[in-house]
Amino acid sequence: MSLEWEQTIVDARDPRALGLWWRDALGWVVVDEGPGELEIRPTADRLPGLLFVAVSDPKTTKNRLHLDFRPDDRDAEVERLLALGAMRADVGHGEQTWVVLLDPEGNEFCVLGSRTR
Repeated sequence: MSLEWEQTIVDARDPRALGLWWRDALGWVVVDEGPGELEIRPTADRLPGLLFVAVSDPKTTKNRLHLDFRPDDRDAEVERLLALGAMRADVGHGEQTWVVLLDPEGNEFCVLGSRTR
């Protein structure tokens, strides 16, 4: 028996707009788009992907699952994401080696600092 991680589902008020934002943020590609959904992946044949699906209700609380990203240069990446439309978030962790941001629909994600060896 095997189990492969296919995708993570992201509820969105506007799945096309949010999916395209994440496509630009990650440098990924759109692999599928249909009524009320859009899927992106690192490349067309590489998993896992992110599937953005339409929901009618707005996000109201902190996500119970979020994505963490580790760039080569945390501060430069934070600035790039802010320029794309991300927003800073204060989730009460105080000063840390990571920065919490919100995507255009308010979903939290973290940009981590460099690994220490």
